[in-house]
Amino acid sequence: MAEKTALKKFGKVLLGIFLFLVFLAVATITRVDRSPIDDQDFYRETFQNLETLPMQNSQGQTWLAGWGKTNMTPPEPVDLVGYAPRGPYEFVEDSSFVKTILLSNGKSQVAWLSYELLIVHPYLAKFVESEIKSQFPEIDQVIFTATHTHSGMGGYMPGPVGEFAFGGFQEEIIQLISQRSLEALEQAQSNLDTVSINFRKADAGELVANRFIKDGPTDPFVRQLILTKKSGEKATFLTYSAHATCLSSKFMGLSGDYPYYLMQRMEEKGFDFALFASGTVGSHKPLPSGNQPEAIQGYAQDLDSINQLKMTRYATVKNPKLEFGRLDLNLREPHLRIADNWRIRPWLFDFLVGDTNPHLDILQIGNTLFIASSGEISGVFYEKWENQANTAGLNLIITTFNGGYIGYITPDELYDEHFHEVREMNWYGPGNGKYFDDLITQIIKNATP
Repeated sequence: MAEKTALKKFGKVLLGIFLFLVFLAVATITRVDRSPIDDQDFYRETFQNLETLPMQNSQGQTWLAGWGKTNMTPPEPVDLVGYAPRGPYEFVEDSSFVKTILLSNGKSQVAWLSYELLIVHPYLAKFVESEIKSQFPEIDQVIFTATHTHSGMGGYMPGPVGEFAFGGFQEEIIQLISQRSLEALEQAQSNLDTVSINFRKADAGELVANRFIKDGPTDPFVRQLILTKKSGEKATFLTYSAHATCLSSKFMGLSGDYPYYLMQRMEEKGFDFALFASGTVGSHKPLPSGNQPEAIQGYAQDLDSINQLKMTRYATVKNPKLEFGRLDLNLREPHLRIADNWRIRPWLFDFLVGDTNPHLDILQIGNTLFIASSGEISGVFYEKWENQANTAGLNLIITTFNGGYIGYITPDELYDEHFHEVREMNWYGPGNGKYFDDLITQIIKNATP
């Protein structure tokens, strides 16, 4: 009799555990939504918003620019961010900087802020932007970007995922980065002067590869704006699509990876100031000779040399016209997958990740169109977009990490491959390749030289 009673109790416990697991699964997991993206209300709403987007514009008489940088290295070590949780950095291989370029036509003013960080988290971006609006009301548009170093500082990402995987959150780090951003802008304002602007493009395809498809397509180009003052001082804004993942994942020093060394070399040879912005880094890996600092410095030197030798386009940006706006993006429900056809539920994603601030920043400088993305766009799309832009008489520069982050934007045909870019890091489901392709195609179509 006692055995039967014990068995009944054990059976009830097992049933309770089973029912709890069923409840937990139902509450936290749901199926992937594979319905066509262009049938979705959010898709149509975003395109309607694009067509009625209130772009600000002004026509000036001349270009003016200034630039500045400040050291934002923390006074004490903080966790490294990139690859996997590694704990605090053990030494400073090279200091971390925030850099800015201000550009004006005498009537409107825009600013780029580039950080030697993995990303510009929405919390950080909104905090810094609020401070800028308070102290620099004359700046009409702020565009954020990052070098995407995987050996950079953490401390600026709130929420459970930020705490566990991305260096945690410290309010003093937010304050530090914000203060250094304002100081860099003050420098730029203080040396604002008339400039000429040139667009430059060079083929550095031998130093980048498609990291998922052997011999697959890439965006091989370094793209630059070159700003030259009457005094002869020169600054450059440049982009490249290779991930800043040269350093080993076991490296325990704070470093900006190859973008740091590239900017350093350019500032030693030919430029007074260089600002690096990540290009369409999705699917793209660098091809260094090794994974230690000496090899990375060699990679940066090779990239600089090839950039000088293999120029494919050089043109003057004459017309001092500025046009700019921000397009907020409506998206499918979050789709962080745990299996081919299963994802965690949106409420759980929102709890773990928080605000993703999805948007595109649009800026046209004369005949050069800038698009800054919250999605980590794959460079395999670029050739089509650039051909369209060139046919319309436009130069095209696309950057990423604009103060929002929505994961990777990759070709839709790769969605069911077992690559981390299309599984763990494709956060908003199937169809986003087409979605972004359609959006950027329309933005280019709307622009006029």
